[in-house]
Amino acid sequence: MRVLPLQWSCLAGLSFLLTSCMMGPNFHSPAVPQVSGYTESPQAEKTTRTLHAGNAGKAQYFVSGQDIPAAWWSLFHSSAMNSLIQAGLAHSPNLLAAKATLQQAEENLTAQIGTSLYPQVTGQLTGQRERFNSASFGSTTPASIFNLYNASVNVSYTLDFFGAARRQVEAMRAEVDYGQYELDAAYLTLTSNIVTTAITVASYQAQIAATEDIIHSQESQLAILKKQLALGGTAGVNVLNQATLVAQTRATLPPLEQSLVQSKHALAVLVGEFPASFQMPNIQLDQLNLPAHLPLSLPSQLVRQRPDIQASEALLHVASANVGVATANLYPQITLSGSYGWQAATVSNLFKNSTSLWNYGGSLLQPVFDGGTLRARKRAAIAGYQIAAAQYEQVVLQAFQNVADTLRALQHDAESLRAQKLAENSARDALHVMYAQYRLGGVSYALVLTAEQQYQQAHIARVQAQAARYSDTAALFQAMGGGWWNVHDGVKG
Repeated sequence: MRVLPLQWSCLAGLSFLLTSCMMGPNFHSPAVPQVSGYTESPQAEKTTRTLHAGNAGKAQYFVSGQDIPAAWWSLFHSSAMNSLIQAGLAHSPNLLAAKATLQQAEENLTAQIGTSLYPQVTGQLTGQRERFNSASFGSTTPASIFNLYNASVNVSYTLDFFGAARRQVEAMRAEVDYGQYELDAAYLTLTSNIVTTAITVASYQAQIAATEDIIHSQESQLAILKKQLALGGTAGVNVLNQATLVAQTRATLPPLEQSLVQSKHALAVLVGEFPASFQMPNIQLDQLNLPAHLPLSLPSQLVRQRPDIQASEALLHVASANVGVATANLYPQITLSGSYGWQAATVSNLFKNSTSLWNYGGSLLQPVFDGGTLRARKRAAIAGYQIAAAQYEQVVLQAFQNVADTLRALQHDAESLRAQKLAENSARDALHVMYAQYRLGGVSYALVLTAEQQYQQAHIARVQAQAARYSDTAALFQAMGGGWWNVHDGVKG
């Protein structure tokens, strides 16, 4: 009996020698794209500045290589927006689902390691009462009744000679990485959506307020015209035309109000609340800070910062490991097994040396004919790797497109705000001139109506251009990866 430890030591050494190689490709991260920029022309150092447009009109500077803070939304200097972010991180079902998905992948990995990389040891204890009839052996001895007790420890281990088990574990480790990057992506998407939706709400509120100011001004003018009509100072058609303009302007309010409530409802869902119970904090568009210094990561850094790219690389790693699993399955599987225990007719004699028993052995399983199944599975795994590689390249291309679009949008937003501000100023000055000339009889009231409509359109367009600068600034932080790598424990809620 004392020889068993030596025998098992030899088997353990043999196992170590037999698990020294793995079939299939070793995974390497894809090469970084060899590009020096994001757009076809060099990126400007800063955006256009708009005078007399408040905080939204200031220039923004692109800082190459600047790191992104984890709480990048705090750069807008809005405590209300910060509170929405914290509520979303604490209660968003999507974020909770992503965390649970990661935990599931981690537990599956632990289970796979325990199942495939370590010996399986089981303890067994049985007891039975049996009636034995010796007639089956040609004996006339009367049947006997006896008890039989058995206690044993069983060990089995499949040698991972060709690395199938280790490749499977490798694949599941990559799935854990995928779950982590998906959690990072969910975190980034949630925070970005809360910021942009909050800006959208503030934009609609500003547009509604501007429209109501315009309606108030138009109604004041309508009241003046009615008095002039009563005194014979203007024609009735002018009053009708002004009343029509007031009604047309009022008709623009319901669509804006509908868009506003839809955005509020969307924001409620983002922070994990029902629309009926959601209390929207007050966020004023004019009170938001426009970040002046924007990060411009190097293209070589982007593929490591974007969680969607990292998640796609993890799937590529899974596909690579699956090729190794399919390759290793073509080769023999060697399993070692053994047991040690006792068997006795009474419990009192169960653990005596005279009742002990043991065995050990091994088996080799080699596929001989399977109709081409295993080789087909290997080819399928290789095709799966090719699919994952193509999908990775597509994700990278779309990421660079996303950054390029956002960079150009920021410059165009600045130029648009400048143009819209000039148009608004010109339309307001033209309206004042028209009012003065109409009072002096120098122009028809039709020209006044046209000037009012132009001012209304220019005023609303300026508000929309102002909101676009904030939204696209948030989009750049998202496109650059959102600084998830700077998140410390607990920040994600």
